[in-house]
Order: sequence, then C-alpha cells, then structure tokens
Amino acid sequence: MELALGAVAVVYVASVDLPPDPAPPQASVLYYRDGRTVLARVGLTDRTDVTLEQIPPVVRQAFLAAEDRGFYDHFGMSVRGLVRALWANVVTDSGQGASTITQQYVRNAYLTQERTVSRKTREAVLALKVEHRYSKDEILERYLNTIYFGRGAYGIEAASRAYFGTGVGQLDAYRAAVLAALVKDPTRGDPAADPKWARERWVWVLRAMSEQGWLPEGEADRAPYPKVASESVTASAVGGPAGLIADRVEDELVAAGISRQQIRTGGLRVTTTIDAGIQKAATSSIGAALRGQPKELRSALVAVGPGDGGVRAYYGGDRGRGYFDDALAARPPASTFKPVVLAAAEERDISYQSLYNGTSPRLFSDRDGAPLYNQKNLQCPVCPLNIAMVYSLNTPFYALAEQIGPDAVRDLAHRLGVPRRYGDRETLVDAKGEPEPGRTRSDIALGRYPVTPADLTSMYATLAAGGRRAERHFVRSVSRADGVKLYEHETETRQVLSSAVAADVGAVLSEVVDHHGRVPGVPAAAKTGSQQWGNTDDSSDAWTAGWATDLAAVVWVGRELPGPIREKGGKAVNGDGMPYRIWRSFMAGAMRGRSGEALPPPPRVGRPGKTDLASLGTDVPRGKALVFPGPQRGDLVDKSKATGSWAERVERLNGVLDKYAADAPDFSVAVVDRRSGRSYDYRGDRRFETASIVKAELLAALLLRAQDEGRELTEDERARVRKMIVASDNDAAARVYDDLGRADGLRQAGDRLGLRATDPAGQVGLSHTTANDQTRLIGALTAAQSPLNRKSRELILSLMSSVNADQNWGISAASFSGEQVALKNGWLSRSAEQGRWIVNSIGRISDEDTDVSVAVLSHGHANQSAGVEEVEHIAALTRSYLGW
Repeated sequence: MELALGAVAVVYVASVDLPPDPAPPQASVLYYRDGRTVLARVGLTDRTDVTLEQIPPVVRQAFLAAEDRGFYDHFGMSVRGLVRALWANVVTDSGQGASTITQQYVRNAYLTQERTVSRKTREAVLALKVEHRYSKDEILERYLNTIYFGRGAYGIEAASRAYFGTGVGQLDAYRAAVLAALVKDPTRGDPAADPKWARERWVWVLRAMSEQGWLPEGEADRAPYPKVASESVTASAVGGPAGLIADRVEDELVAAGISRQQIRTGGLRVTTTIDAGIQKAATSSIGAALRGQPKELRSALVAVGPGDGGVRAYYGGDRGRGYFDDALAARPPASTFKPVVLAAAEERDISYQSLYNGTSPRLFSDRDGAPLYNQKNLQCPVCPLNIAMVYSLNTPFYALAEQIGPDAVRDLAHRLGVPRRYGDRETLVDAKGEPEPGRTRSDIALGRYPVTPADLTSMYATLAAGGRRAERHFVRSVSRADGVKLYEHETETRQVLSSAVAADVGAVLSEVVDHHGRVPGVPAAAKTGSQQWGNTDDSSDAWTAGWATDLAAVVWVGRELPGPIREKGGKAVNGDGMPYRIWRSFMAGAMRGRSGEALPPPPRVGRPGKTDLASLGTDVPRGKALVFPGPQRGDLVDKSKATGSWAERVERLNGVLDKYAADAPDFSVAVVDRRSGRSYDYRGDRRFETASIVKAELLAALLLRAQDEGRELTEDERARVRKMIVASDNDAAARVYDDLGRADGLRQAGDRLGLRATDPAGQVGLSHTTANDQTRLIGALTAAQSPLNRKSRELILSLMSSVNADQNWGISAASFSGEQVALKNGWLSRSAEQGRWIVNSIGRISDEDTDVSVAVLSHGHANQSAGVEEVEHIAALTRSYLGW
C-alpha cells in the first residue's frame, strides 16, 4: 500500500503548479442583512516587510524553536511525509500532517485553513515546490513577513511595533519569544487577552530555545516577562458598537473553519443577520438613555429573530473591537427568570391561574431559617400566578420552584437557550463558596444564577417562537472576492417547549407590559428584573426581556463591577425604570413600519390549584386577590423620641430597656456612632454565646494571618469564607477554625482586633463574647488604623453586605430605605437551655450621613421567630431614642 501511495504521490507532485506570489492582503467587508449596506470593514492591516538581515538572529531562533526546529534540515515536506499524510487522511480520516514553517507559509499565502484531505495534500506538495524554488533564508523571510500576530499586525516588523512600540531590530530573545508564542493562537496569545496562557507559552518557547543551545539553561525560569503594550491596535480598527459585532462575526467564522488571517486578508464578503434599521433603533435608544448619566452606567442590548436565531441588533458597548463585551458577561438575571418557572410549572399541569401565598416575608424549608421578602415587601395573600408575575413577587415563585423542583426549571432554561457551561464552569448551579456547589436551589426562581444578556435573549426568542429553538448566529453567508461561496448558515430548529405553554407565558407577560406601559402600536410581552445590591433599595443589575411577534430583545443596565446603579440625581435604577424605557423605545423604533401582529391567545394550560394557600396563617385575610404594601424598613423606628441632650436620650432609653427587660429574655445591646464619636451600651459587657456571628471574627482572623504571610487568600480559601459568611455554612467555619489553630489562634487574632472579652470555645459557635466587643470588631472592619488592611476590610464588609440581600432581619430593623447594612446574624437552639434559642445580630448601618456599629445579643427565646422579633425591637429602640 505504501509503495502504491508513493507512486501516486510522485505523480501528484508533478501535476501541481506553484501559483504566482499571493496578492497583498485585502480587507473583508461585513454587510447588513440586506447584503448591500456596509456594516464594517475588517482587516485594514498593518504590514511592513523587512529583509532577513534586518531581523536579529535571536528573533529568528525564537520562531524556529517555537515552530520548526529542523527547518534548515528538511525539504519542507518529504515524499515519505506526503505518503504518511495521504495515509492518515485517506485511510484514517484524521486530518493530520506535520506543519513545518514552509507549510505554514504555503497555507497562509496560497491556501485556506480548512482541515480536509485535498487541502492537506495540496499544502504538502506546494511546500515541496516552494522549497525547490526558494532558499531556506528566503522562505523564512517570507514567512516572518506574512504571519499574522493579532492586533491587525502582519509580519514581524508590524508585530514588534504593535506589541512593543519598537522596530524588529530592537527585539531581544525575551520579547521575540512573546511574538513567537502568538503564532499558535494570535487571539488568545495576546497578553492583554489571556495573560496566563501567553506567559505559559512564552516559557515554553524559552525552554525550547535553551534545548537548542540558543539560550542558557534555566533562562525561562529566571527571566522576567517583558512589558507589553496594553492597547490593542485592532481595537481602533472598527469603532463603536459595530466593533463588537465584528468580533462576534469573526468568532463565528473561525468556528465554521475560516481562519482569522483569511478573514482579515482575504477580501471576503460577509452578509450578517444584523438589520440596519433595528440596529439603529438599538444604538439610538441606548444613547438617549445613557446621555448625561453617571459614566459608570453601562448597558447591553441583544435582539434576535424568533424562529431563525439571527441576531438583528447587538450592543455590548461602544468602544469598538477588542473591548469588553457586556452582552457576553454573565450577570444575575433576577426576575426575568420567573417566566421559566411558570413554563416549567405548566409543563406539570399547573395553571397560571393557580393561587399561591404571596405574603412577605415567608420562611422556606431550604433557606436555613432566612426569611424571603418580596420587592418593597408587597403583600398578596391569595395570589394568582399571573398577578404575582405582574408585580414580580418573589414568594409565590419561590414556592412554585420548590414545588416542581429547581432542577425542572434549570433543565427548561437549558432547553430554551442557556448553555450548560460558561468556559469550565457549569451554569445554573451553585459555584464554589455558595451553599450547595454543583446543585440548583429554588433561588433559580429569583434569577440568582448568572446568564449573559445574549443567552437570555435566545431563551426569550424561543418562547416568542412558540417553543421552537434556533441557535443564535450573526452570519448568513460568506463569499470570496471572486464570488465563490465559502459558507452559508443553515437554520435548524427543534421544538423544546409546547407552543400552548409558550402562548400562556406570552399572555401573562403581556399583562406585565400593560402594567408598565405598552409599546405604541406593537402587541408585546415582557418581564422586568432587578438584582438587589446588598440590603439597600439599589440594584446591581437591572433588566427587561421580552418580545413582539417578529423580534425578541433583552436590555441590561449595570456596571462593569457589581455595585449600586443610580441615575443622575440619585434615583435607583431598577428593571421597570431605565431598562424598560430603553426596551420600550427600542421595540417601538425596531417595529416601526412593520405589521404588529397580535400575540397568540392563551390556551390556559393546566389546572388551577391552591395547595400553597395552606401555608397562610389563620390571621391572614383570604378574600379576593389584592396586592398591598407591607411593613417597610424603618417602620419600627420613631425618631420623634430622640429629643434633648445625649445624656437625656440615654437616660430615657435606659428606662425603656429596663422596663422591657423585666418581661423579656436576657439581652444586651451596644452602639458606636463613628460620625459623632458617641457610644452607648445596655449590659454591653454581659457575656453571651456567639452562635454564627463568630464567623465574622473567623474571617478577620484568617485575613490577618494571610497579611502576616504577605499573601492573598487562595481560591479555595475565598470560596470557603464566602460560603461561611454568605451561606453561614458551619462546616466551612469549622475548617477555618481548624486552620487558624482553633481557640488559641482565634484568641490571638481577637487580641489584635481589640476584643477584650471574647473567649473562644472548643466548639466555635459556643464561644462567648459581649455586645461591646462586637462593636469593637465592626470598628476594626471600618477604621483606617485597624490591623486589617483596606482590601481585607473591604472583603469582609462586602461579604457581610451580601448576606443581607435576602435576609432582611436583625439590626436591619434599625435602618431606613437607602442605607447600606453589612451584618452577620446568628441563631442556635441550645439543648443545655431546654431548646431555648440564642439569637444575635451584629453589623454596620451606613450612608452619606450615617455610620453606626450595632450589636444585639440575646438568649432564652421560646423559638427563633420570637428571638428575631426581640432583636429587631431592641435595635429599633436604640435608634428611636438616641437618634443616630
């Protein structure tokens, strides 16, 4: 067989002619969906040829070490090598074959990047022809002048200037190795894109040079990584929102087998799915909304055609190519996930007219005693699910997810369009540091698991298409400059959800649109969502997602790093505010001049049920559905009592607490007002068991140890402490306690933090402390003179703020709307006290005018809820009388 193939190879080599020198690179043109209007030009290249003599020997050696160490010893591709390639491709269909520098030059100069038998064999033959026509030095020179390095740079001279701001003649071995590392993957290899991968490849190149004797042994482990310019030349090639569209188109074409070099040099004609009018509506709506707003506010908008998956409009930012794409950044989708819960319930024969308990707060068995609140604490005791959707009530949909199982919601979200992984991380499950890593909790109903705006759009597009899913894409077709078609997208769809269920969901979401404001002339369905920022009225992520018959669109508003989002003037941004205005304006503009078909009527799938109403208390009214506001933050505080001098206020508060203590279980309270410097305590030095509030001290102790060792927390430690604080996980706390050296280690850290009366115990939650010591601990988390450095203090306070996003109890009762609360709550049923409960709450309440540390410790309660009520009452009394 090999002899026969050898004969075939000889004949084939003789039959192939070497083409003339390739034409100079040409930019490719991206067109809008109409195939005529230019969207962008890609690949306006930077290229300056240099002679081999102008390239330092050490630079040539870096590329030889990285790509072809035997370059000067082979003939590009031997006949025996060609036979092996034919055998591998024809017999085993493996697409294999060595890739010498000569072959790489041939591939880039004369061929495409497709992995086919014909291309591989032709590449091998042309490599032999090139070796016959040119000398080795001529081939190496041609190769180094044509290879693509990313950042729009072709050839070693352009690459040297793009990455180091200097000509090739100034490169040393270490900078040359950076460029040689890029050849394998010019996108990922850019140190500005993936510094870890780039550095690892750079070390590999240096070691290869050492193996060849071109660098001293061990140089890769000693040399510092060169400083590389952070600005991408490519980023300025296509500016504005079109830049990120060009990036996404290029990614899609690479996945289809067309190389980045071919895209940027081949003069391709790419017809995209982007609609010029719809794209203009997107950029206009976002531009109008963000004009004059705080500069940290960012937005993303993705619009997809239901049924075909084509992206009609895309806005991930306006800075151009190579920049961060907000449309591909995973964020918590908040209440925009509630329609998935409803659809999953209807698949299980539960009607949207079913009645659920929409009171707030509610306790659920899988939340470890943490109450769940509705937004603004709205109440709806007997609540049809469609009404709960309109008012975006959390408690009915959490109960629904718990009833049908959170896995059912996750599985449907995957069917609708959310991918199963983002990189190496599984989606829609708890990550490291969260309560149940690898599992999905009923929190999925609240949109706690991050998804990207683009994927949320795919999900809503599937609902808009009656449950028929098409993969999201940007490219319709690609042709060469001579008209030969290289690629054409073929739409494939599959039914992933009943069309009747999809119609029901659309009908319910059309009620949401009626509630928030209709789109002029366009029947539409939508859902808003707001991810709460800590224990405030602010959001960190705000959304609107929805559709009309011909278009599905999602709008996100937030910040690059999570934080409170506010409009100019200080108004909080929530889903029914700026995102809904953008979405409504966009849909009106995008659908202008198009027929606004009515949404399908609801088939009313499933049977109405009311089993969840059994959870209502006997004192809750069960009349017709009614939504009304419940108690609000600060309701327990009566500031009219804070009159007179500080001493007079203290005296009155002492009298009130003395009277309260006569009939209440044992408690103590301490307050430190950092603004005024005043402090107050009632039995502040009385010792109580800590329960879970000790976890804040555990984290502070761990950070002190890391500071002493001159390091950051490891990834495992960060996951563990997040789980310990945010999820109040006892196993994580026990692990940290052991790592610290248990009682002795915690006692030493406590001494440094100023905790004079805290006594660690063998079982960490049974340690003893005082209310005064706990305000000292909070002081150590806020004061500049603390033994904890700024990063450590910010980490602890950030985690303590996250705790209270859905655990709005304890010292929060002493706060008002707009104030931030960073706290740690703790409770414990003590068998040593006949099952009586310890309930404690510590933390900081702050805003522009307030900065107060509060600690309330108590024990002896008949049950947990009674303890929570007492702690909140005491915290509110201190603010009522002291007026801090």
